[in-house]
Amino acid sequence: MAEITLKGNKINTSGSLPEKGSQVKDVELINTDLERKKISGFNGKKLVFNIFPSVDTGVCAQSVRKFNESAGNKENTLVLCISKDLPFAQKRFCAAEGLDNVLMLSDFNSDFGDVYGCKIVDGPMQGLLSRAVIVTDENGKIVYNEQVKEITDEPNYDEALSYL
Repeated sequence: MAEITLKGNKINTSGSLPEKGSQVKDVELINTDLERKKISGFNGKKLVFNIFPSVDTGVCAQSVRKFNESAGNKENTLVLCISKDLPFAQKRFCAAEGLDNVLMLSDFNSDFGDVYGCKIVDGPMQGLLSRAVIVTDENGKIVYNEQVKEITDEPNYDEALSYL
């Protein structure tokens, strides 16, 4: 269980992020067209998992914009933006923002948060995902992870992107 904070108040996650050097776990998520997508379906690509509570908050929205701009056009790289938001909200956000270099995936009826140890288990955001970043190589090996300690802070984009 990771201890993080929300505006300085302690909250906890369901576990810890997968460790560097480990393989990503295959979980099924829902894309904005309501299609089921497995993580294993992206084999052969470098992946950036941009995990966050809700695209309807400023910091979460900024992380999607930043990764869309910075990582979305890197060769053989796919940015997966994962939250508990419904696919309709994710699709509306990307359309309004003109974002097309990220793949929005919803964990609204999946066990991604538990499998990846990033589901918030207490406090006012209980049930949502914490803010975290995971980067993998083309073989699904985790080369970088960051569990952002204060949920209102942005992730370390530069460090995450340096692993691509």
